[in-house]
Amino acid sequence: MAGQPWNRVNIAFPGAVSCVRVHFNSTTDASVKSLLVNNGKVLQLLHSEILQTEVRVLYELLYILNNSYRGNKTFKGLKQVEQCIHRLKNMKLDVALQELTELCPNRIQRGLSITAGVCELPSQPMLEWLCLKVLGAAKLMSCTLNRCSRTFSLTKQQMKWEEFIILNMVITSLLSRLWVISRGILVSLSSLYQQLLELLRPVADAQPMPFLTDFTLPADMLQFLGPSDALLLTKLAKAKEIKKKKNEQQKKDKNQGAARKVKEDVGVTVERAICLDAGMKPFLKVFRDFTEGKSFEQKTHKADRKLKFKKQMGEAASFTDMASHLAEMIPWCESQKMEKEKCFLNFLHLKCQRMKCLEAAGYSVQRRLRTFRQEACWALCPQGSVPKSCRSYTATRRHNRLRTHFQSLRSRIKSSTLRTGVKKTQLKRQRKRKRTESGPSVDDRKNRTMGNLSPALQTSGCDDDIDDIFASVGF
Repeated sequence: MAGQPWNRVNIAFPGAVSCVRVHFNSTTDASVKSLLVNNGKVLQLLHSEILQTEVRVLYELLYILNNSYRGNKTFKGLKQVEQCIHRLKNMKLDVALQELTELCPNRIQRGLSITAGVCELPSQPMLEWLCLKVLGAAKLMSCTLNRCSRTFSLTKQQMKWEEFIILNMVITSLLSRLWVISRGILVSLSSLYQQLLELLRPVADAQPMPFLTDFTLPADMLQFLGPSDALLLTKLAKAKEIKKKKNEQQKKDKNQGAARKVKEDVGVTVERAICLDAGMKPFLKVFRDFTEGKSFEQKTHKADRKLKFKKQMGEAASFTDMASHLAEMIPWCESQKMEKEKCFLNFLHLKCQRMKCLEAAGYSVQRRLRTFRQEACWALCPQGSVPKSCRSYTATRRHNRLRTHFQSLRSRIKSSTLRTGVKKTQLKRQRKRKRTESGPSVDDRKNRTMGNLSPALQTSGCDDDIDDIFASVGF
């Protein structure tokens, strides 16, 4: 491999002329145009700010880790990646591709050359020299991909060992971005190589000046690269082809849809209501009958499936059987868009898995099995209040919290009423005690005054007239 002409940093420039006059037509014009487009893509990738930033980050990492990390395998892998990138810079591929852009005619020159029938194009030695440059750069990008993958594996292994986690995360992200950029450059170089070969044929036929005598250029990049890189290029080519076919199909459907539109004369009135009444009613009736029959079939299917499930729940002799039936029923509920029933059955399935462990451990769970059957039947047809066992932990906890709150409130009310009763009895006792110590109270005086009054006044009721009351006193 070392003796191959493409595997050199400085490939000898051909001493022949750089441009030749060639017969120019529309086919050659299309080849030159495609060559310039692919050449521009490669130059854009090589001069991109993203690539330059990642390369600077790689240099900074190697500078920082040069002393403390020198014997590590990951550091050696990073050094190999840096060597590939440095060799690509020393090849000065961007200078050669920029010179190709200057040698090829621009759009105006190509238009004039088609009229004239003759145009100046890069010569055969120049194109073959550029092919060698592109092959060498593609091989370097292939090596860069392999080194990035190998170093990535080493970094991942160190992260599993929990060594230098933050540093390895930085290196992993850097290698991932460099791998993606290198793959993009490799794909662009493959397309550029095909366009160079396509332009080389008419130029060699017009002015044959062979530059490579001991080396034959490969027919495509897949023959030149290894199997892994060839597989990568094949996958990308297939993806591009699928995307192209999809876009063509979309355009075709769009054109067909535009062709289906019927242009009607605006000045002529179209009586659509008559057509709807006359022609559409039978079709609508058939469609309505079909949809009603379909909905009735769906309802009967749901009812039969629910009855079958209830029967299976009743015949289930263990939680293992019940768990299998629930596992079959949950996807069916999802397909029928029964979200509420699906949630309940999922909850019961989790409880059933826990009871399976108790059953396997030898505990008696027959009593729990009976209640579980009832819960499963309710979950499939949820009506009425939710059973306690089907409630979630949060809802049960909320219910218990409210219950304890009301119980404490009731107990506080009872204690307050008891306290007020005790206070009232204490006040009554204090009043009696004061009455006995200080003599007759105001109430006793009132009673005595009423006793001194005439019997007529005592016997007279509250409803007697005021005049009669005063007359009995003597006023």
